[in-house]
Amino acid sequence: MTAVNDPIRIGIVGLGNIGHHHADRLIEQGDGVALAGGMDIAPEARESFADAYGVPVYDDHRDLYETVDAVVITTPNRFHEEYAVTALEADLHVLLEKPLAHSLESARRIEAAAEDADGFCMIGLDKRFLNAVRLVKNRIDRGEFGEVTHVEANYVRRRGVPGRGSWFTRREVSGGGALIDLGVHAIDLSMYLLGYPEPREVSGVTRSEFGSREDYAYLEMWGDDQGADAFDVDDSASAFVRCDGDRTISLEVAWATNRPSTHEFVVRGTEAAARFDLLTNELTIHSASSDGPNHMIDTDVETEQNDSHADEQAAFVEAIATGTAAGCDVDEAMTVQRIVDGIYRSSETGTTVSLEEPTLEPEA
Repeated sequence: MTAVNDPIRIGIVGLGNIGHHHADRLIEQGDGVALAGGMDIAPEARESFADAYGVPVYDDHRDLYETVDAVVITTPNRFHEEYAVTALEADLHVLLEKPLAHSLESARRIEAAAEDADGFCMIGLDKRFLNAVRLVKNRIDRGEFGEVTHVEANYVRRRGVPGRGSWFTRREVSGGGALIDLGVHAIDLSMYLLGYPEPREVSGVTRSEFGSREDYAYLEMWGDDQGADAFDVDDSASAFVRCDGDRTISLEVAWATNRPSTHEFVVRGTEAAARFDLLTNELTIHSASSDGPNHMIDTDVETEQNDSHADEQAAFVEAIATGTAAGCDVDEAMTVQRIVDGIYRSSETGTTVSLEEPTLEPEA
């Protein structure tokens, strides 16, 4: 392994766009970090990454793992388990792009590997690192909001279905659509600001109203459009989550809707509330007072717009160096996965689903 004063050697598994995105930010971390290599099963992805960064590339993740201290895994969801479990069994530190896995059963196997590993696993739910979110969490922790009881979570695009035919729109690989893509961010943020209470039940509906249409109208699409036949996932979800202490979440996520986009979160507490936007970083604190004449107080708070992926990576690197926990851990990501699974089951059955019901044990 790396000597005390040597840089932390980090490799990347999955060398597509998000792999390059992480590589750029790793390089920006400075002298304490070295981008040590990459792995992908696609020859063209390996060639492109090697040309861009001048590092060794591999077609077998086990070869990469012999040369690094930590890995960032950016593959499609279905392959998270294979690469994360092997890395954890090798006692590497892991930054695993969200979600934890494409299914609850696969997530449980990653959870089991993380429990037995000397390395730690951090899940790439980077929205926690936005400055507006950090500021709200700081005020909650200081008690300024009183008891936080409800979060209204919106992550809604007007037209934003990923390229139909990409892995995002194929359930076998992704595990779902807008809910497992955007929804995991919204659920994690909501639970994080509520203090991660134990979720008890969910009621939800997932829909496929736009991506499955031949006449889907859009102005731009990330990736090539292979048509409606290449789309078998949800493009929106509405849900209500009830947790311990009557803390609740109302959730709206969508890749496509006939309404203006919104990325607004409202965090309600007994002493104050916050309204913030994930994309613009706009933040307003709302409260009321009976000091003097009764009055309402609305305070706009300006914060610097930051790169949440870069700050997430900095937290990951610091955690490796200091041994301290950072970001979303596997236990919290497992809770998010349970909620996502519950929403899908609720939609399928048309009923409220208890999250306290026994679930399948991990496969041997």
